[in-house]
Amino acid sequence: LPPGSCRAFWGWLNAVFNKVDHERIRAVGPDRAASEWLLRCGALVRYQGSPRWQQDYNGLPTGPLGKYKIEAIDATDSCIMYRGFDYLDGLEHVTDIKLEKCMYIQDECLQRLSETSNLQKSLQQLKIISCGNVTDKGILALHKLTNLEYLYLSDLPGIREKEKTFRVLQQALPKLELELDLE
Repeated sequence: LPPGSCRAFWGWLNAVFNKVDHERIRAVGPDRAASEWLLRCGALVRYQGSPRWQQDYNGLPTGPLGKYKIEAIDATDSCIMYRGFDYLDGLEHVTDIKLEKCMYIQDECLQRLSETSNLQKSLQQLKIISCGNVTDKGILALHKLTNLEYLYLSDLPGIREKEKTFRVLQQALPKLELELDLE
């Protein structure tokens, strides 16, 4: 194999995993379709009323349409990328998202997240950790998440103007508790 071809292959495969299937969303409902997307990409989901994280794609619970509502997403080490974010649009109950070591998460993803009207209503906690492509621009975009109560930021080398960025965010979201662990 020529050098770099393995990385190119995984990039291509990850792009395939993130392709949105709108018919599937209609067929099985937004929470089930999003669960399948997230687990395919290596993320975990937790449903409303359950303490257990779902990590096995084949072990996803089946039941009547709309029975299982995603409440929390843990995307640690996952390959979720911008093109898959349409799956988030129909989720109405997500209160908690953790993005850790997500190589494809960049500013556009955070902008897209904050412009998702259901997440603007439901999202209360967001953790962004070790996502090397996130900059001040992405963090500032989070100001549209008006119900966000807690934001944890750690190991984000792309953030250059910490004080200014956090001051602006804090003014936009006065209720926000901001916890930082940045160099």
